[in-house]
Amino acid sequence: MANEKLQKIYPWIVVALLSVVAFLNYLDRQMLSTMQTAIGADIAELQQAQNFGRLMAIFLWVYALVSPFAGSIADRLSRKWLIVGSLGVWSFVTLLMGHCNTFSQMYWLRGIMGVSEALYIPSSLSLIADYHAGKSRSLAVGLHMTGLYLGQAVGGFGAIFASALSWRMTFQWFGIIGVLYAVVLVFCLKEKRNEMAGQAGHDAAAGRHSRPDRESVWRSFGLIFSNIAFWVILFFFASTSLPGWATKNWLPTLFAQHIDGGMAVAGPIATITIALSSFIGVMVGGPLSDKWVKKNLKGRVYTSAIGLAMMIPALVLMGLGKGLVPAVASGLIFGLGYGMFDTNNMPILCQFVPSRLRATAYGFMNMVGVAMGALCTTLLGKIPNLGLSFAILGGVTALALALQLTILRPVTDDMQ
Repeated sequence: MANEKLQKIYPWIVVALLSVVAFLNYLDRQMLSTMQTAIGADIAELQQAQNFGRLMAIFLWVYALVSPFAGSIADRLSRKWLIVGSLGVWSFVTLLMGHCNTFSQMYWLRGIMGVSEALYIPSSLSLIADYHAGKSRSLAVGLHMTGLYLGQAVGGFGAIFASALSWRMTFQWFGIIGVLYAVVLVFCLKEKRNEMAGQAGHDAAAGRHSRPDRESVWRSFGLIFSNIAFWVILFFFASTSLPGWATKNWLPTLFAQHIDGGMAVAGPIATITIALSSFIGVMVGGPLSDKWVKKNLKGRVYTSAIGLAMMIPALVLMGLGKGLVPAVASGLIFGLGYGMFDTNNMPILCQFVPSRLRATAYGFMNMVGVAMGALCTTLLGKIPNLGLSFAILGGVTALALALQLTILRPVTDDMQ
C-alpha cells in the first residue's frame, strides 16, 4: 500500500527534486550579472561594459550550439544521469570561478558552463512531461520553472553576497552546494521509461535506455523540421527569448540607471519582481491551461498568448519609465505574463511533436532562443540607449503573439 502511494506521488517528487536543480541552474548563471562591480575590482577587464557583455554572451553561444545535440542525447540516454552529470559539472565550474584571476580564465569557464547547463533543460522537461499526463502537464512544468525564477531572484542578490562574503566565496559556496545535491539525486531521482518500448532495451549498468525503431540523429532532425507547426513554435520561442534574456542580463543595469541606490537596490528589484510574479503566472497559467485544453485544444495556445500580451506593455514601461514605481510595476506585469507563457512551452510542443522526439525538439528551441539571447545580450552592451531597446523588444513580442494565434492549430494534446 505504501509503495502504491509512493508511485502516485512520485511524479510530483520528481518535480520537487528538479525544481531545486532548476534553482541552482539559474542562480549559478545569474549571480555574475549583479557582481560585475565586485569582480571588476579584481579583474580590470570586466569594468568595461563591452567585455562584460562578451562574458555573458559566451555562455549563451556555447549553450545554443550544444542544445540540439543535448536534446538528441536526452532522447536516447538516461535523462537521470544526464541531469546528475550536468549539475555536477556546472557546479564544479561555479566553484572554480571563485578562483579566477583573469578575464580569460572566467571566459573559458563560462563556456564550459554553457556545455554542461545545455544538457539539463531538455532532459528535465522531457522527463517531467513523461511523468505527467495532460491533466497536470502545464502545472508540473510550471512548478519546475519556478525553480528557475527563484534562482534568478536569489541571483539578484549577488552584489549583496559579494559584499558580505566576497565574490570569490559566493561562487565557491554555491558550487559546493550544487555538487552535494548532485549526489542526492543519484539516490532519489528515477528515470521514467516509455511503457510502449518496454524494458528490453534498458541497460542499467551503462545507464542507458533505448526505444525500438529509433531513428538516426539526422533523421530525427529531419522529422522535426518537416513539421510546419514546429517552425512557428521555434519562431515565437526565439522572439520571446530576446526580452527574456534582456531582462535576465541587462535589467539590473537598466534599473540602476533609472532608480536611486545603485546595483545593490536595482539588482534585487529587477530579479525579485519578475521572479515572484512569474511564480504567480505559473500558478495561474498552468491550471488554466490544463482545464482550458479539455474544452478547446487551443487552450494552451490561448493561455500562452495571454501571457505574451501582458509582456508587451510591460517592456515599453520597463524601457521608458523612470523611478521606482514604473520599475516595480513593469517587472511585476512582465513576470506575470512570462510565467503564463513559459509554463506552456513544453505542453504546446507536446501537441505537435511525439514523445520520442521532444527533448531533441526542445533542444533546437533552446539553441535558437539562446542564440537570440546571446545576440541581444551582446548588442545591448553596445547600444547607448538601453531603455529604448527594451521598448522596441515589445514590438518583437507583438509579432510573435500574432503568429502564435493565427497559425498554431493543434489536433491532439499529446502526440504519440
